[in-house]
Amino acid sequence: MRIHQLLTLAALLLFAPTVWAFDTITFKDPTGDDKGPGTYTYPSHAVYEAGTFDIKEVEIEDKGDSVQFKVTVKQRIKDPWDSKSWTPPGQGFSLQFVQIYIDRDHKVGSGHTKTLPGINILFAPDEAWDKVVLISPQAVSRLKMETKMKAKEFAKDVVIPKKVRVSGKTFTVTVPKKDLGEPTRDWGFQVVMQSNEGYPDAADLLTRDVNEIEGEHRFGGGSDWDCDPHAIDILAGKATGDSSEKAAQYDALKYTCAGSDMSKAKLAVVPMIYKK
Repeated sequence: MRIHQLLTLAALLLFAPTVWAFDTITFKDPTGDDKGPGTYTYPSHAVYEAGTFDIKEVEIEDKGDSVQFKVTVKQRIKDPWDSKSWTPPGQGFSLQFVQIYIDRDHKVGSGHTKTLPGINILFAPDEAWDKVVLISPQAVSRLKMETKMKAKEFAKDVVIPKKVRVSGKTFTVTVPKKDLGEPTRDWGFQVVMQSNEGYPDAADLLTRDVNEIEGEHRFGGGSDWDCDPHAIDILAGKATGDSSEKAAQYDALKYTCAGSDMSKAKLAVVPMIYKK
């Protein structure tokens, strides 16, 4: 290679934007914030033990051709509804439904600001999501069918892992990079903890509503109008696990209802978390 070519290459490398790859990124979340905007209460049935929906840690690891996601909760993961007996058979747990939203470029006009149907959360335009990874107890075939019927506008960006592994308090899924992209430290993440619903409302993607008054299988402390975030826990602040991040979550999940007039309602706008 000639000297002028070497100098040109050196200049390109010197002034090119830095894109940092990562081996592992870890987010922490404080204990006891599984209350949505701070008011949500668990259903009354005994299977909904305290801490079941309380995110403790999220680990994202580059595995070469794939990316591995681990989500750890406070309470041991259980399968009270025997998901393996469902038709089609489920994944070996029954209660939680985790959605991992990913912003790959931090650009206005790129991605989606609305979450999947049934969550009632928004993202800011410059933090719109490009991919979402689903950790659901439902069979892959059911997830694909529900996505096709209820989330057609998002379908190409919904990533459904082939298998969810459950060990103790941790969910683990592995996603091929061909479905996700090549991760860098510029990516943003948000993890939304929901309650799985096998018989959802007609427009909702397997999510369970939060009501004003808790029921045997419904969270309480929300609204009976369709304006409250149906999220029990999210990441907030810098996601270090500091206790101050409870207040940051409650603030992020604030919402305003206006009765049946949804045009006047203000949905919660939650942040992406960036680990540069």
